[in-house]
Amino acid sequence: MERAAGRRAGGVRQGGPPLTLADALGRLLTVRQRPERIVSLVPSLTETLFAFGLEREIVGVTRFCVEPRRGVAGKTKVGGTKALDVAKIKALEPDLVVASAEENSPEDVTRLIDQGCSVFVTLVTSVESAIDLLRQLATITGTTAAARPIIQGAKEALAFVRAASAGREPVRVFCPIWRNPYMTCGRGTYMHDVITVCGGRNVFGERQERYPRLELAEMAALDPQVILLPSEPYCFTKRHKADFRAFAEVTAVKNGHIFFVEGRVLTWYGPRIAQSLSEVKRLLGIARAAGESSESLSP
Repeated sequence: MERAAGRRAGGVRQGGPPLTLADALGRLLTVRQRPERIVSLVPSLTETLFAFGLEREIVGVTRFCVEPRRGVAGKTKVGGTKALDVAKIKALEPDLVVASAEENSPEDVTRLIDQGCSVFVTLVTSVESAIDLLRQLATITGTTAAARPIIQGAKEALAFVRAASAGREPVRVFCPIWRNPYMTCGRGTYMHDVITVCGGRNVFGERQERYPRLELAEMAALDPQVILLPSEPYCFTKRHKADFRAFAEVTAVKNGHIFFVEGRVLTWYGPRIAQSLSEVKRLLGIARAAGESSESLSP
C-alpha cells in the first residue's frame, strides 16, 4: 500500500511483515501482527469488529457500544464516546485502539496517542468511504475472509440503490438529528450520503456546515416530500409530529410522509449498510410513488 504523508501512528505489535495504513488524520499505522487486544471507541465499529469474528480480541468498548448485546456485556467499559477514561484504556494494554475523528473527543484521542497507544482514527463521510473503512479494518485485524460477505453485500446494495434512482427526480428529504435547537445533517456526512444514494435530495445539503442548525420555517420553505425522524442521536417519537402541524402545506406533512426511523439505519455503518440502504430506499419510494401518481392524474 502506498505510504501516505503524515505523522507516524506507531506499530501495533512487533514481528511479522509490516503493513502500513493511513488513518483519517493522515497518520501512519504500521501493523506488524494481527492485533490481539482491541479497544473500540465507536459503537458502529464495535458491532463491525464483532461481526468480523473478533469477540475474543476486543477487550474494551464505550458505554454507548451496545451491539451486539451479548458480546459487549462482558467487556470493560472505558467511558462515553465523548468522555473517555484514558487511564483505563491504557491499563488494558491494547495493541489497537479504533477511534473516530467525529465521535470521540479530539483531546482524548490525542492523549491516547501521546501515551503510546496505537490508535487508528476513522472518519466516514459517505457510504463508499464506509465500505472502504470496512476493508481497512479487515486488513488490519486479519479478518478479510470473515469480512468479505459483509463488504460484498454492502457494495451490491449500494450499486442497486444507485441504479434504481438513476435518471429519476430526487425525492426532497428533511432529516433532523436534534431538537431544541433543530439540527440536521449537511454535506460530507454519512447520513447525507445515505439519503443521496437512495434517491433523495437532502434539502439542507447545500449548507456548508456538517450539522447545521435551523428553524422549521426554513424547512417549510424548502418543501420536503419526506421527513425522516430518527431515534438517535435525538430520540424522536410520535409526539414530535406536533412540531410540524403548523406547516400543513409542506408536501411531507400534507401527504402523511413523516416516517419514524431506527436511528442506526441512518448513522451506523458496518454490517447494517445493506439493510439500511434498502430501508431508506423503501421509505423514499413511498413518496416517489405518490408524486408520480399525482403527476399522472394531472390534466
